[in-house]
Amino acid sequence: MSEPHPERPPEVETERRSLFERLVEFLSPGPDSKAELLKTLADAEQRELIEPESRHMLEGVLRMADLSAGDVMVAAPRMDLLDIDASYETLLGIVISTAHSRFPVYEGQRENIIGILLAKDLLKLQRSPALKVRTLLRPAVFVPESKRLNELLRDFRSNRNHLAIVIDEFGNTAGLITIEDVLEQIVGEIEDEFDEEENEHGIYTLADGSHRVAGDADIEAVNRFFATQLPEEDFDTIGGLVAHELGRVPRRGESVPCGGLLFTVMLTRGGAVRWFRVERLSAAAAESAAG
Repeated sequence: MSEPHPERPPEVETERRSLFERLVEFLSPGPDSKAELLKTLADAEQRELIEPESRHMLEGVLRMADLSAGDVMVAAPRMDLLDIDASYETLLGIVISTAHSRFPVYEGQRENIIGILLAKDLLKLQRSPALKVRTLLRPAVFVPESKRLNELLRDFRSNRNHLAIVIDEFGNTAGLITIEDVLEQIVGEIEDEFDEEENEHGIYTLADGSHRVAGDADIEAVNRFFATQLPEEDFDTIGGLVAHELGRVPRRGESVPCGGLLFTVMLTRGGAVRWFRVERLSAAAAESAAG
């Protein structure tokens, strides 16, 4: 009877696997940088190995690792807040007009955020008027501006929170960020059934008389709509012009005066402005901005 075949020492197997892996890498080297990886994804789409939507999401995941909460937050001046001392009718009016599902609640000053109120919880006051809004508040979550989006998404999932208050290095409120803001960096803008279909020029009139303008709207179309004379020679889109005026891509909530108009960033995506809120500047404000 023959002796059983002796087992190979573990180090031999490790050496064989290591040699095989090195051979595969030599024959088909992988990307050495994020730029090469993005190029590989583009090549995979061109060869129809992955769908365009899949490539977009994979690129979003890679970009998200370089973004922080401060990059995509809603800046403090643009936050919709509720005053703990406001009447029920006032609170309900804000909830209806803004159509958010969650609201930071402050006491005294806007900086003093004491909790988060869910819109659905406010309805409990209709059945029990004796209830106090304070009893309906949920704890607020605070994160630094430098918090990475991939870490924040993990926290949102584990803690079951959908909104966090962003604070700056001095502990002041810098803005807020939601789980939707984070996910949009991967899958693109998440629209609901109330979002309008984009028109030909990307310009809409809002209920308050201001306008919503797409970042990739043609400057020519903006000039025609607002009867302005923004320069059309060096830039094709309004987003490119505004970024040039500021010297960088503006953050969400930032405002930039340009050509008699005030451009306020409503939404950014993929390092570019998706939507501006545009208002006409008064003659005095326009002259001051030009000077």
